[in-house]
Formats: sequence, C-alpha cells, structure tokens
Amino acid sequence: MRPVENPLFHVVYGRNLLKELAETANYPYLIVTMPELWEKFRVFFEEDKVGYVHFAESVNLEDLENLARSVPSTISSVIGIGGGRALDAAKYVAWRRNLPLFQVPTITSTNAAFTHRSGVRVKGVVRYIGWAVPQVVYVDYDIIKSAPPHLNRAGVGDVFCIHTALYDWKLATERGVEKLWPWDEDLAEEAGKVLENVKKHAEDIARVTETGIRVLMEAHRWTGAIYHNSGWNPRPIEGCEHFFYYALEYLTRKAYVHGEVVSLGIVIMSILQENDPEGIWRSIKAAKVRVKPEEFGESWENVVKALKFTRTYALENKLFYTTIHEREVTDNVIEKAKELLYS
Repeated sequence: MRPVENPLFHVVYGRNLLKELAETANYPYLIVTMPELWEKFRVFFEEDKVGYVHFAESVNLEDLENLARSVPSTISSVIGIGGGRALDAAKYVAWRRNLPLFQVPTITSTNAAFTHRSGVRVKGVVRYIGWAVPQVVYVDYDIIKSAPPHLNRAGVGDVFCIHTALYDWKLATERGVEKLWPWDEDLAEEAGKVLENVKKHAEDIARVTETGIRVLMEAHRWTGAIYHNSGWNPRPIEGCEHFFYYALEYLTRKAYVHGEVVSLGIVIMSILQENDPEGIWRSIKAAKVRVKPEEFGESWENVVKALKFTRTYALENKLFYTTIHEREVTDNVIEKAKELLYS
C-alpha cells in the first residue's frame, strides 16, 4: 500500500525568480547549466559569488563522478539551470557532495526537476541513481516562455505516457508476472486524473500560456514524486513507450528531446496495445508535439530498427513486463502508425 502522506516537491511560480535566487542561495555556488543559457542568465549572478560553472554536456556516470570530484571544497550550494541534462547533473553533484540544491527548469519538456534520482547513462543504458531533493524548484514564466515552443510542448510525453503505462501495468498484473508492484486501483485512478487534466489543457500547453505551464509542471511534480512515494514504483508513469525511447537512444547514440520520442512511442505502442491510439493521438496533436521522425531529426529506418529491437533491449536489461514482451511490433503496426501520424 502507498503511504498516507504523499509529499510533493516545493515549487514556486513567478517572475524574476533567478535574480532573487542569486541573492538567496548560499555562496559560493556551483551552477550547472548549458553554454547558451549561461550567456543569457549570467547577468543575474555576481562573479565573486559564483564558485564554479559546469556545462552539462554529458550524463555518463563516469563524467558525473569526475565532476563531483572536481568541484571545489568551498562550494556551498548547487544551482541547476536548464533542461534534463543540467538538472540531472546538478542533482548528482548535490547528492555526492551533500550540498543544498536549487533547480530552475528553463523548459517544461521533462520532469527532471521533480525526480529524486538522476537519470545517468552506464555503457549507454539508462540508470536512475542517487537522492537529491531541491530546497525549491523555481518555475519562472518568462524564462519558460523564452524557450523554443517545441521544447515546452514535448513535456506532455512524460504525462501522456500514463495512457500506455497503465495498460502495461494491468497487463503484467493479470499475467501474474508483476510481483513488486501489483495493480493499485487508487494509484491508477490518481494517475488517470493527472493525465486527463493535461489532455484537457493541451491547447494551452501548445500556446505555452501561463495556465499551460502551470498545468504541465504540476503534472510533472506529481509524476516525479510518485515514483518514490509509491515505493519506487515506475508502473503508473512508464511502460513500453519509454523502452522504445531507450532502445532508439541506445542504437543511435544520439541525444533527443525526450518527450518527442516518448510521444511517438505512445502512438505506436497504443496501436500495439489496441488502446485507443486515435484518442491519445488527438491529444498529442492538440499539444502540437513534434512526433514525426523527420521533425526531430531521425529516419523511419532507425525508428523501425529501434521498434524491432525494443523487446531485446527490455529482456537484456531485465526491464519490467510490458506489452512489448508478448506482442511483436509488426510491419502492419508500423504502417498503421504512419497512416495515423500522416493522415
């Protein structure tokens, strides 16, 4: 059973939050970000308070360990500014060095600001490691709106995946192969409500309105926290749609906008599941997420390779039971997906 208490991350919405954070966090601080973001936001920080700046080009475990060791002993806090890579790297250092953490997501494309563990890569395979709870997650409307819209829209992927994940979870329970996290009707209902609320506001998310930003980030706040709060249970928020993403990333060794590839996985895997693919596709379209492979710089050939490889990837990495374990992604399924996406 899940705990009665379900604490979520402390989050603040507003404007001019980065300037206030620079005057709040204990200095000297480590700032983990990206080069283009640092050029844009360094004006908010006094040079003598910035002890170290790291550009998060990699989330390979070895690189993150080297970063944690190289941070000066004088650093008093960690500030993550950016998307998934920067926020995960900031979490990792805060965990390894036992430092206070502040997170400033600059896009809504991921729930990385609201997860306790860092998503790292070990020999090309995704692993979730560590434990870091930020003092505060600051969601600045103006910063989010200044990002390319497609990056913000992509965030629905980590919520719409509830659609396929719940199917997989129930399937595994019915097959008698889910021993760690048997089906929980209350938790599934709670996840379903989060999904429906984001679907209801898909057009606001597409326009990147303040309502859309808040709805999506609150959904991320729930999905990120529930993984731990339900006993490290990924089943309500992750299924074979994510396994496809992992397989594609593993085969191509490319970095993608997570939610775009996951959204494509949702469409294809919902066809495989016979799980209302038209309905979830309408919501993805309403949010204007880029899901066609050419839109995010990939080929159908590589997508097909990843789809055919997903079961092997899941078995080799001992991932939990999903639809992909018992149903083959046939050419017919792929053709149905193409027809739906391009209709």
